[in-house]
Amino acid sequence: MKNLVNAFDNLPWLVKLLFCLPGLNILWAIYRICKGATTKNTLMLVVGILWVVFGTVVLWLVDLISVIVWKKPTVLA
Repeated sequence: MKNLVNAFDNLPWLVKLLFCLPGLNILWAIYRICKGATTKNTLMLVVGILWVVFGTVVLWLVDLISVIVWKKPTVLA
């Protein structure tokens, strides 16, 4: 899982931006779940699980804005 987190962290900005689109935003949810599990951060793990449910509906906009502004998705944890 640590390799997956590192791979996502090293993606080019344009690919990160594309992953923020509805439907593909599930990839950022998986990223949050893996990052929460590898860092043993329970809050991030819960946010990742919630992101699976609500990410495709509304939270993809949060990811899109945060990738545009900070060049990475927000972790909210």
